Amino acid sequence: MDIFDKALRYTEAKDVMATGLYPYFLPLEGNEGAEAVYQGRRIVMCGSNNYLGLTTHPRVRQAAIDAIKKYGTSCTGSRFLNGTLELHLELERRLADWVGMESALVFATGMQVNLGTISSIVGRGDTIVLDKADHASLVDGARLSWGDIKRFRHNDMDDLEHVLSSLPDDGGRMVAVDGLYSMEGDIAPLPEIIPLCQKYGARLMVDDAHSLGVLGGGKGAGYHFGMQDDLDLVMGTFSKSLASLGGFIAGDESVIHYIQHHARSMIFSASIPPSNAAAALAALDVMIEEPERVDRLAANADKMRTGLRSLGFDIGDSETPVVPVIIGSDEKTLITCRALLDAGVYVNPVLGPATTPGRQLLRTSYMATHTDEQLDRVLTAFEHVGKELSLIQ
Repeated sequence: MDIFDKALRYTEAKDVMATGLYPYFLPLEGNEGAEAVYQGRRIVMCGSNNYLGLTTHPRVRQAAIDAIKKYGTSCTGSRFLNGTLELHLELERRLADWVGMESALVFATGMQVNLGTISSIVGRGDTIVLDKADHASLVDGARLSWGDIKRFRHNDMDDLEHVLSSLPDDGGRMVAVDGLYSMEGDIAPLPEIIPLCQKYGARLMVDDAHSLGVLGGGKGAGYHFGMQDDLDLVMGTFSKSLASLGGFIAGDESVIHYIQHHARSMIFSASIPPSNAAAALAALDVMIEEPERVDRLAANADKMRTGLRSLGFDIGDSETPVVPVIIGSDEKTLITCRALLDAGVYVNPVLGPATTPGRQLLRTSYMATHTDEQLDRVLTAFEHVGKELSLIQ
Protein backbone atom coordinates (compact mmCIF):
# COMPACT_ATOMS: atom_id res chain seq x y z
CA MET A 1 0.00 0.00 0.00
CA ASP A 2 1.25 3.47 -0.91
CA ILE A 3 1.21 5.67 2.18
CA PHE A 4 -0.07 8.50 -0.06
CA ASP A 5 -3.22 6.55 -0.97
CA LYS A 6 -5.23 8.36 1.70
CA ALA A 7 -4.27 11.67 0.13
CA LEU A 8 -5.08 10.49 -3.37
CA ARG A 9 -8.50 9.28 -2.24
CA TYR A 10 -9.37 12.48 -0.35
CA THR A 11 -12.01 14.36 -2.32
CA GLU A 12 -14.33 15.88 0.30
CA ALA A 13 -12.95 19.43 0.10
CA LYS A 14 -12.81 19.40 -3.71
CA ASP A 15 -16.39 18.14 -3.83
CA VAL A 16 -17.50 21.15 -1.77
CA MET A 17 -15.36 23.47 -3.91
CA ALA A 18 -17.24 22.24 -6.98
CA THR A 19 -20.51 23.45 -5.45
CA GLY A 20 -19.16 26.97 -4.91
CA LEU A 21 -19.80 26.70 -1.16
CA TYR A 22 -16.24 26.03 0.06
CA PRO A 23 -15.80 28.43 3.00
CA TYR A 24 -12.15 27.99 4.02
CA PHE A 25 -8.87 29.69 3.10
CA LEU A 26 -10.73 32.67 1.63
CA PRO A 27 -8.11 35.26 0.59
CA LEU A 28 -8.88 38.65 2.11
CA GLU A 29 -7.56 41.67 0.24
CA GLY A 30 -7.61 43.86 3.32
CA ASN A 31 -8.38 43.55 7.01
CA GLU A 32 -9.07 46.60 9.11
CA GLY A 33 -10.40 44.80 12.17
CA ALA A 34 -14.15 45.26 12.24
CA GLU A 35 -14.29 45.20 8.44
CA ALA A 36 -12.38 43.34 5.73
CA VAL A 37 -12.21 43.41 1.94
CA TYR A 38 -13.14 40.28 -0.01
CA GLN A 39 -13.29 40.24 -3.81
CA GLY A 40 -13.34 44.02 -3.85
CA ARG A 41 -16.28 44.33 -1.42
CA ARG A 42 -16.19 45.63 2.13
CA ILE A 43 -17.68 43.12 4.55
CA VAL A 44 -18.30 43.15 8.28
CA MET A 45 -15.85 40.77 9.96
CA CYS A 46 -17.70 38.51 12.41
CA GLY A 47 -15.26 35.63 12.20
CA SER A 48 -12.19 37.01 13.94
CA ASN A 49 -10.70 36.58 17.43
CA ASN A 50 -9.54 40.19 17.43
CA TYR A 51 -11.82 40.80 20.41
CA LEU A 52 -10.49 44.20 21.47
CA GLY A 53 -9.77 45.38 17.93
CA LEU A 54 -6.11 46.07 18.70
CA THR A 55 -4.48 44.69 15.54
CA THR A 56 -4.85 48.10 13.90
CA HIS A 57 -4.21 50.24 16.99
CA PRO A 58 -1.51 52.84 16.19
CA ARG A 59 0.53 52.06 19.31
CA VAL A 60 0.55 48.34 18.58
CA ARG A 61 1.55 48.88 14.97
CA GLN A 62 4.30 51.33 15.92
CA ALA A 63 5.69 49.02 18.60
CA ALA A 64 6.13 46.27 16.01
CA ILE A 65 7.79 48.67 13.55
CA ASP A 66 10.16 50.02 16.22
CA ALA A 67 11.14 46.49 17.28
CA ILE A 68 12.02 45.55 13.70
CA LYS A 69 14.17 48.66 13.40
CA LYS A 70 16.01 47.81 16.62
CA TYR A 71 16.27 44.01 16.48
CA GLY A 72 15.56 42.99 12.89
CA THR A 73 12.90 40.56 11.74
CA SER A 74 13.84 37.38 13.62
CA CYS A 75 15.90 35.95 16.46
CA THR A 76 16.91 33.01 14.19
CA GLY A 77 17.10 30.59 17.06
CA SER A 78 15.26 28.94 19.93
CA ARG A 79 14.64 30.48 23.32
CA PHE A 80 16.89 27.76 24.74
CA LEU A 81 19.92 28.96 22.78
CA ASN A 82 20.29 32.36 21.13
CA GLY A 83 16.63 33.33 20.79
CA THR A 84 15.91 35.04 24.11
CA LEU A 85 15.85 38.83 24.19
CA GLU A 86 15.28 41.07 27.17
CA LEU A 87 12.06 41.93 25.32
CA HIS A 88 10.84 38.36 25.83
CA LEU A 89 11.69 38.47 29.53
CA GLU A 90 9.91 41.79 29.97
CA LEU A 91 6.84 40.33 28.29
CA GLU A 92 6.96 37.31 30.60
CA ARG A 93 7.21 39.51 33.70
CA ARG A 94 4.32 41.68 32.57
CA LEU A 95 2.10 38.73 31.67
CA ALA A 96 2.75 36.96 34.98
CA ASP A 97 1.78 40.12 36.82
CA TRP A 98 -1.33 40.60 34.68
CA VAL A 99 -2.68 37.11 35.36
CA GLY A 100 -1.58 37.07 39.00
CA MET A 101 1.00 34.29 38.76
CA GLU A 102 4.60 34.08 39.96
CA SER A 103 6.13 33.40 36.57
CA ALA A 104 5.34 33.08 32.86
CA LEU A 105 7.02 31.53 29.83
CA VAL A 106 6.51 32.69 26.24
CA PHE A 107 6.28 30.20 23.36
CA ALA A 108 6.20 30.78 19.60
CA THR A 109 2.48 29.94 19.31
CA GLY A 110 -0.44 29.13 21.56
CA MET A 111 -0.62 25.63 20.08
CA GLN A 112 2.97 25.04 21.16
CA VAL A 113 2.18 26.19 24.69
CA ASN A 114 -0.32 23.39 25.21
CA LEU A 115 1.77 20.79 23.39
CA GLY A 116 4.84 21.59 25.45
CA THR A 117 3.21 22.20 28.82
CA ILE A 118 1.08 19.07 28.98
CA SER A 119 3.65 16.74 27.44
CA SER A 120 6.33 17.92 29.87
CA ILE A 121 4.17 17.81 33.02
CA VAL A 122 2.13 14.65 32.41
CA GLY A 123 4.36 11.57 32.47
CA ARG A 124 4.10 7.80 32.73
CA GLY A 125 1.66 6.81 35.44
CA ASP A 126 0.00 10.25 35.42
CA THR A 127 -3.47 11.09 34.13
CA ILE A 128 -4.68 14.14 32.18
CA VAL A 129 -8.44 14.77 32.35
CA LEU A 130 -9.99 16.78 29.51
CA ASP A 131 -13.40 18.27 28.85
CA LYS A 132 -14.77 16.73 25.64
CA ALA A 133 -15.09 20.23 24.17
CA ASP A 134 -11.47 21.20 24.91
CA HIS A 135 -9.42 22.82 22.17
CA ALA A 136 -7.47 20.52 19.86
CA SER A 137 -4.18 21.82 21.25
CA LEU A 138 -5.03 20.47 24.70
CA VAL A 139 -5.99 17.14 23.18
CA ASP A 140 -2.80 16.95 21.13
CA GLY A 141 -0.69 17.93 24.15
CA ALA A 142 -2.26 15.05 26.04
CA ARG A 143 -1.55 12.68 23.15
CA LEU A 144 2.11 13.70 23.15
CA SER A 145 2.42 12.99 26.86
CA TRP A 146 3.17 9.55 28.27
CA GLY A 147 0.16 9.73 30.59
CA ASP A 148 -3.31 8.26 30.47
CA ILE A 149 -6.06 10.42 28.93
CA LYS A 150 -9.56 10.62 30.36
CA ARG A 151 -12.46 12.70 29.04
CA PHE A 152 -15.62 14.00 30.70
CA ARG A 153 -18.84 15.29 29.15
CA HIS A 154 -18.75 19.02 28.44
CA ASN A 155 -19.20 21.06 31.62
CA ASP A 156 -20.79 18.02 33.30
CA MET A 157 -19.58 18.06 36.90
CA ASP A 158 -21.13 14.72 37.81
CA ASP A 159 -19.18 13.10 35.00
CA LEU A 160 -15.99 14.93 35.99
CA GLU A 161 -16.31 13.65 39.56
CA HIS A 162 -16.99 10.14 38.25
CA VAL A 163 -13.77 10.29 36.21
CA LEU A 164 -11.68 11.74 39.05
CA SER A 165 -12.99 9.28 41.63
CA SER A 166 -12.12 6.34 39.38
CA LEU A 167 -8.44 7.25 38.98
CA PRO A 168 -5.80 5.12 40.70
CA ASP A 169 -4.32 6.53 43.91
CA ASP A 170 -0.76 6.45 42.62
CA GLY A 171 0.34 8.85 39.89
CA GLY A 172 -0.27 12.53 39.37
CA ARG A 173 -3.42 13.97 37.86
CA MET A 174 -4.28 17.20 36.10
CA VAL A 175 -7.55 18.60 34.75
CA ALA A 176 -7.33 20.89 31.71
CA VAL A 177 -10.26 23.00 30.51
CA ASP A 178 -10.90 25.97 28.28
CA GLY A 179 -11.83 29.08 30.24
CA LEU A 180 -14.06 30.23 27.38
CA TYR A 181 -15.05 27.59 24.85
CA SER A 182 -14.24 28.97 21.44
CA MET A 183 -16.99 27.34 19.38
CA GLU A 184 -20.12 27.82 21.51
CA GLY A 185 -19.11 30.74 23.71
CA ASP A 186 -19.85 29.20 27.11
CA ILE A 187 -17.59 29.38 30.16
CA ALA A 188 -16.01 26.60 32.22
CA PRO A 189 -17.80 26.41 35.61
CA LEU A 190 -14.65 26.97 37.67
CA PRO A 191 -16.55 27.38 40.98
CA GLU A 192 -17.57 23.72 40.58
CA ILE A 193 -14.41 22.40 38.93
CA ILE A 194 -11.99 23.79 41.52
CA PRO A 195 -13.52 22.03 44.56
CA LEU A 196 -13.52 18.73 42.67
CA CYS A 197 -9.85 19.16 41.76
CA GLN A 198 -9.05 19.92 45.40
CA LYS A 199 -11.11 16.98 46.64
CA TYR A 200 -9.32 14.49 44.39
CA GLY A 201 -5.84 16.02 44.43
CA ALA A 202 -5.77 17.14 40.81
CA ARG A 203 -3.94 20.18 39.51
CA LEU A 204 -5.97 22.52 37.29
CA MET A 205 -4.83 24.10 34.02
CA VAL A 206 -7.08 26.68 32.36
CA ASP A 207 -6.66 27.56 28.70
CA ASP A 208 -7.54 31.26 28.68
CA ALA A 209 -6.76 31.79 24.99
CA HIS A 210 -10.23 33.24 24.35
CA SER A 211 -10.79 34.55 27.89
CA LEU A 212 -7.98 37.12 28.02
CA GLY A 213 -9.30 40.52 27.05
CA VAL A 214 -12.84 39.20 27.42
CA LEU A 215 -13.56 37.87 30.93
CA GLY A 216 -12.60 39.13 34.37
CA GLY A 217 -11.81 42.65 33.24
CA GLY A 218 -9.60 41.14 30.55
CA LYS A 219 -7.62 38.97 32.97
CA GLY A 220 -9.39 35.70 32.26
CA ALA A 221 -11.84 33.14 33.58
CA GLY A 222 -10.27 32.82 37.03
CA TYR A 223 -10.74 36.54 37.66
CA HIS A 224 -14.25 36.33 36.21
CA PHE A 225 -15.17 34.07 39.11
CA GLY A 226 -12.82 35.65 41.66
CA MET A 227 -10.90 32.36 41.91
CA GLN A 228 -7.59 33.01 40.13
CA ASP A 229 -5.59 32.01 43.23
CA ASP A 230 -7.07 28.50 42.95
CA LEU A 231 -5.69 27.88 39.46
CA ASP A 232 -2.38 26.06 39.04
CA LEU A 233 -1.57 26.91 35.42
CA VAL A 234 -3.00 29.56 33.11
CA MET A 235 -2.39 29.52 29.38
CA GLY A 236 -2.93 32.41 26.99
CA THR A 237 -2.27 33.42 23.40
CA PHE A 238 -1.27 36.64 21.68
CA SER A 239 -3.18 35.95 18.46
CA LYS A 240 -6.51 37.08 19.86
CA SER A 241 -6.96 40.05 22.21
CA LEU A 242 -3.21 40.73 22.33
CA ALA A 243 -3.09 41.36 18.58
CA SER A 244 0.08 39.45 17.80
CA LEU A 245 1.35 35.87 17.50
CA GLY A 246 2.65 33.61 20.26
CA GLY A 247 1.51 32.26 23.59
CA PHE A 248 2.45 31.78 27.22
CA ILE A 249 2.00 29.57 30.25
CA ALA A 250 1.93 31.06 33.76
CA GLY A 251 2.09 29.49 37.21
CA ASP A 252 4.40 28.93 40.17
CA GLU A 253 8.01 29.79 39.44
CA SER A 254 9.30 26.27 40.09
CA VAL A 255 6.75 24.71 37.72
CA ILE A 256 7.43 27.24 34.95
CA HIS A 257 11.18 26.66 35.41
CA TYR A 258 10.61 22.93 34.92
CA ILE A 259 8.50 23.48 31.78
CA GLN A 260 11.16 25.85 30.43
CA HIS A 261 13.71 23.03 30.55
CA HIS A 262 11.49 20.17 29.37
CA ALA A 263 8.94 21.53 26.84
CA ARG A 264 10.16 20.24 23.49
CA SER A 265 7.82 22.53 21.52
CA MET A 266 9.68 25.52 22.95
CA ILE A 267 13.21 24.16 23.09
CA PHE A 268 13.15 23.03 19.47
CA SER A 269 11.30 26.00 17.94
CA ALA A 270 12.50 29.48 17.10
CA SER A 271 11.38 32.20 19.47
CA ILE A 272 8.72 34.70 18.49
CA PRO A 273 10.13 37.61 16.46
CA PRO A 274 10.84 40.88 18.30
CA SER A 275 7.99 42.58 16.45
CA ASN A 276 5.48 40.07 17.83
CA ALA A 277 6.77 40.42 21.38
CA ALA A 278 6.67 44.21 21.16
CA ALA A 279 3.16 44.18 19.65
CA ALA A 280 1.88 41.95 22.47
CA LEU A 281 3.43 44.26 25.09
CA ALA A 282 1.85 47.31 23.48
CA ALA A 283 -1.54 45.58 23.24
CA LEU A 284 -1.30 44.67 26.93
CA ASP A 285 -0.58 48.31 27.74
CA VAL A 286 -3.61 49.49 25.77
CA MET A 287 -5.84 46.86 27.38
CA ILE A 288 -4.77 48.01 30.85
CA GLU A 289 -5.02 51.72 30.09
CA GLU A 290 -8.33 51.49 28.22
CA PRO A 291 -10.55 49.15 30.25
CA GLU A 292 -13.55 50.60 28.47
CA ARG A 293 -12.64 48.36 25.52
CA VAL A 294 -13.55 45.28 27.56
CA ASP A 295 -16.80 46.97 28.60
CA ARG A 296 -17.63 47.88 25.01
CA LEU A 297 -16.92 44.32 23.92
CA ALA A 298 -19.34 42.99 26.54
CA ALA A 299 -22.01 45.47 25.42
CA ASN A 300 -21.59 44.50 21.76
CA ALA A 301 -21.79 40.82 22.65
CA ASP A 302 -24.96 41.36 24.67
CA LYS A 303 -26.52 43.29 21.78
CA MET A 304 -25.82 40.47 19.34
CA ARG A 305 -26.95 37.65 21.61
CA THR A 306 -30.18 39.51 22.31
CA GLY A 307 -30.68 40.42 18.66
CA LEU A 308 -30.07 36.95 17.25
CA ARG A 309 -32.30 35.31 19.87
CA SER A 310 -35.09 37.80 19.17
CA LEU A 311 -34.90 36.90 15.48
CA GLY A 312 -35.52 33.28 16.41
CA PHE A 313 -32.02 31.79 16.06
CA ASP A 314 -30.72 29.16 18.45
CA ILE A 315 -27.47 30.48 19.97
CA GLY A 316 -27.02 27.76 22.57
CA ASP A 317 -25.56 28.70 25.95
CA SER A 318 -23.34 31.55 24.80
CA GLU A 319 -22.62 34.24 27.39
CA THR A 320 -19.61 35.83 25.68
CA PRO A 321 -18.62 37.56 22.40
CA VAL A 322 -18.45 34.11 20.79
CA VAL A 323 -22.03 33.54 19.64
CA PRO A 324 -22.88 30.34 17.75
CA VAL A 325 -25.85 30.22 15.41
CA ILE A 326 -26.89 26.57 15.35
CA ILE A 327 -28.07 25.48 11.90
CA GLY A 328 -28.18 21.67 12.20
CA SER A 329 -26.69 20.19 9.03
CA ASP A 330 -23.47 20.50 7.07
CA GLU A 331 -25.15 21.44 3.79
CA LYS A 332 -27.47 24.07 5.23
CA THR A 333 -24.61 25.55 7.28
CA LEU A 334 -22.48 25.95 4.15
CA ILE A 335 -25.38 27.47 2.22
CA THR A 336 -26.13 29.92 5.02
CA CYS A 337 -22.46 30.86 5.35
CA ARG A 338 -22.23 31.68 1.63
CA ALA A 339 -25.49 33.63 1.66
CA LEU A 340 -24.24 35.75 4.57
CA LEU A 341 -20.95 36.40 2.79
CA ASP A 342 -22.86 37.51 -0.28
CA ALA A 343 -24.84 39.80 2.04
CA GLY A 344 -21.61 41.33 3.37
CA VAL A 345 -21.05 39.39 6.60
CA TYR A 346 -18.09 37.08 7.26
CA VAL A 347 -18.74 34.17 9.67
CA ASN A 348 -17.11 30.77 10.25
CA PRO A 349 -18.90 27.45 9.59
CA VAL A 350 -18.31 24.65 12.09
CA LEU A 351 -19.17 21.25 10.64
CA GLY A 352 -18.91 17.62 11.68
CA PRO A 353 -16.82 16.02 13.07
CA ALA A 354 -15.73 19.26 14.77
CA THR A 355 -19.16 19.39 16.39
CA THR A 356 -21.77 16.81 17.34
CA PRO A 357 -24.42 15.73 14.81
CA GLY A 358 -27.29 18.19 14.65
CA ARG A 359 -25.21 21.03 16.12
CA GLN A 360 -23.46 22.22 12.96
CA LEU A 361 -23.24 25.96 13.39
CA LEU A 362 -22.01 29.33 12.28
CA ARG A 363 -19.46 30.70 14.71
CA THR A 364 -19.86 34.44 15.01
CA SER A 365 -17.59 36.59 17.15
CA TYR A 366 -17.60 40.27 17.94
CA MET A 367 -15.15 43.05 18.70
CA ALA A 368 -15.02 46.11 20.89
CA THR A 369 -14.51 48.14 17.71
CA HIS A 370 -17.69 47.02 15.96
CA THR A 371 -19.99 50.03 15.66
CA ASP A 372 -23.73 49.88 16.30
CA GLU A 373 -24.25 50.52 12.59
CA GLN A 374 -22.10 47.53 11.66
CA LEU A 375 -23.85 45.27 14.16
CA ASP A 376 -27.24 46.38 12.88
CA ARG A 377 -26.11 45.46 9.35
CA VAL A 378 -25.18 42.01 10.62
CA LEU A 379 -28.57 41.50 12.27
CA THR A 380 -30.33 42.69 9.12
CA ALA A 381 -28.34 40.22 7.03
CA PHE A 382 -29.12 37.36 9.42
CA GLU A 383 -32.82 38.23 9.31
CA HIS A 384 -32.90 38.38 5.52
CA VAL A 385 -30.88 35.18 4.99
CA GLY A 386 -32.66 33.37 7.81
CA LYS A 387 -36.09 34.01 6.32
CA GLU A 388 -34.93 33.31 2.77
CA LEU A 389 -33.59 29.89 3.81
CA SER A 390 -36.51 29.17 6.19
CA LEU A 391 -34.23 29.12 9.23
CA ILE A 392 -36.55 31.54 11.04
CA GLN A 393 -40.14 32.68 10.57
